[in-house]
Amino acid sequence: MRTMPQIGQIVKVLRGKDGGSYAVVIGVSEHDPYVWIADGDKRRFDQPKRKNLLHLELQPETSNEVASSMRETGRVTNGKLRYVIQKFVERKGE
Repeated sequence: MRTMPQIGQIVKVLRGKDGGSYAVVIGVSEHDPYVWIADGDKRRFDQPKRKNLLHLELQPETSNEVASSMRETGRVTNGKLRYVIQKFVERKGE
């Protein structure tokens, strides 16, 4: 059984036109293997992409900023999504 993704978790997109890019989980479906992801740039918070978990590689990192923002207000700014992904990529050294 795969681990369930968390809101705020960083994922690497494996399939589709965004393949190879990173995004942040902003919504989790409890009944099917899908999550909603956004990167704050091409894929804005207001128009998240619904992705099958099989097409994503969950990264071991979760952004507490995004998670708490989603808990408190139900949304997160595109700037914060871009910032979180940028910092993650810098730390990974890609």
